[in-house]
Amino acid sequence: MSEHRFDTPNPVRLELKLAAGDVRVVSVDGGESVVTLEGPARAVQEMHVELIGERLIVSEARKGLMGIFAGIGEPLRARLEVPHGSHVDATTAAADVHLDGTFAGASMTSASGDLEAVGEITGDVDVKTANGDVQMPRVAGNLRVKSVSGDVKVGAVDGSVSVKSVSGDLQVASVRAGKVDIHSVSGNALIGIAAGSCVDVDAGSASGELSSEIPLTGAQPEHTDAPVVVIRVSTVSGDMRLRRAA
Repeated sequence: MSEHRFDTPNPVRLELKLAAGDVRVVSVDGGESVVTLEGPARAVQEMHVELIGERLIVSEARKGLMGIFAGIGEPLRARLEVPHGSHVDATTAAADVHLDGTFAGASMTSASGDLEAVGEITGDVDVKTANGDVQMPRVAGNLRVKSVSGDVKVGAVDGSVSVKSVSGDLQVASVRAGKVDIHSVSGNALIGIAAGSCVDVDAGSASGELSSEIPLTGAQPEHTDAPVVVIRVSTVSGDMRLRRAA
């Protein structure tokens, strides 16, 4: 095990590069960031940890796929404590990233690694993945996902939603305003519309079913300043369903 401590009176931008393993990032009070690494001795020794300004860099010294092969067996485990309001930028092959706390934003590029959050993302979330899943309770900014087969499940998004997927499913429990843009081949989408919001829908599918629990014609908002959710959907065989958020 190795432990690295840094004085960080302000939020940091965590830049994580890890092929395989398990990562847990926790936002904490105070002005210190702590990086704890556990696992095979060689894997721990070859991790590079450095603070440059407000950039906290945690990355493997190995290049290419060697990190994945070295991760076979006991995985590398990383626990990172950073100040509330930090931003997480992760690049992985198969490492899962778990966020616990309040973060200013998050981005992740992976092959099969999952991104899971407990708490709140106060800014944008950007994910590019082959078959990694995305799950989080709330995104206060915009949500952008490009996926092959990974599923996306989010409680609420305050900003706009953009998802491009081949077969991954999308579920957003509540959207209040902004644009929801979905392009999918066979993935299904379930979108909840917040109470008081009206919808503007343009959806098309070759063989998928499009349905809505919310009237799409003849219903005008009671107030002209009512928030509007603009939904644009294009699928081949995926189903699209709209419902009123609980």
